[in-house]
Amino acid sequence: MTPELKGYILLTVIKLLVIFTITMVAVAYMTLAERKVSAWMQNRIGPNRIGPGGLLQPVADGIKNLIKEETFPATANGALFFIAPCMAFVPALIISSVIPWAAPLPLYFDFTLPILGQITHAGTTPIAITDLPVGFLYVLAITSLGVYGIALAGWSSNSKYSLIGGLRAAAQMVSYEVAMGLSIVPVLLLVGNVSFSALVEAQHRTWYIVPLSLGFILFFVSGFAETNRAPFDLPEAESELVAGYHTEYSAFKFSMFFIAEYANVLTSCAMTVSLFLGGWDIPFTAWDETPGLWQTLATGIVMAAKTGLLIFVVMWVRWTLPRFRYDQLMALGWKFMLPVALGYIVVVTSTLYLFQNVLGWSPARTALLGLGGVSAVLVFLLLVVVDRGILLKGSGPRRAERPLIAGRMRPANVRGGA
Repeated sequence: MTPELKGYILLTVIKLLVIFTITMVAVAYMTLAERKVSAWMQNRIGPNRIGPGGLLQPVADGIKNLIKEETFPATANGALFFIAPCMAFVPALIISSVIPWAAPLPLYFDFTLPILGQITHAGTTPIAITDLPVGFLYVLAITSLGVYGIALAGWSSNSKYSLIGGLRAAAQMVSYEVAMGLSIVPVLLLVGNVSFSALVEAQHRTWYIVPLSLGFILFFVSGFAETNRAPFDLPEAESELVAGYHTEYSAFKFSMFFIAEYANVLTSCAMTVSLFLGGWDIPFTAWDETPGLWQTLATGIVMAAKTGLLIFVVMWVRWTLPRFRYDQLMALGWKFMLPVALGYIVVVTSTLYLFQNVLGWSPARTALLGLGGVSAVLVFLLLVVVDRGILLKGSGPRRAERPLIAGRMRPANVRGGA
């Protein structure tokens, strides 16, 4: 084994420990942040008993789940009942291994250890566990594995509530994975690469939320459904299914599903930042493009701030919007988002061809700004002009369309009375 390979393995192990530790700590404190955000929105105090300002509440929750009594349904499938939480937890955690969390760090060292021998490294090191050339395809593949853990959890519990929740989760995740995959095709058309590092570097001058605003909306909404967050939390609808696919789980096995949900929220927001908000790029300056320790620290803080802002939006939506009905959920995915994503790909390719080959807009930034104008018009047409109770109908329009049955329903304009 060469000294350079030893250095590469050593850096990979260090990055693995650091990034996974930070991810787990961030996930733990996301639970506290959500409770604080919900308390703030509802004019409450929130957790404030354990530690200063309640900062040690996640530690207490973790200890409680470790020492809490485990329950095991008598009729459950034993092997799958234990494997299912791991199948949901592991994919949610390893997705963060390919996301660039900061600018590359220049590292140079050469030392010798008694048993390992000489260890050498020279050059810049990406602040990701591994910089895969197929990074985004890897994320899509690993994300699709999470549905197996949820579906198996529902089936192995041998409970009707759990089974329905697992089936709902499987149908929902498959439905919105299609729209999510199609929504990032315009990004790949602009970059010509599926590596996260290349996606971030391509946005040093113009973040892709400007030319691809509709793609950003589609991807972000699909992320809500992929992570089973409200208003898309039908697999866990407590008013219908008690707790959904994890009804029969308790203690640490239940907390693994909980950790997986918040880890998915974290990685989904980090992916959105990398694809549309420039990743670790600091706006309005080229200082961060020069490798250096301070640049790495500054870009890491900026990446954390962008991701934290999107996480706050996710929590904001959860405590603001009511849950969809299941037919509305499926209609939004298959009848609205899928056709819009397909049509948007056609619009983006046609617009780029028109701007670059017909009009001769040679600077890439000019073409991107022109594409941004087209996307803004599409967003306005879809969200303001077109969708006025036509594409997505709530309970009000559906109730008005029902036929009047004597003795059972009265017209909406007739008031009750004697």
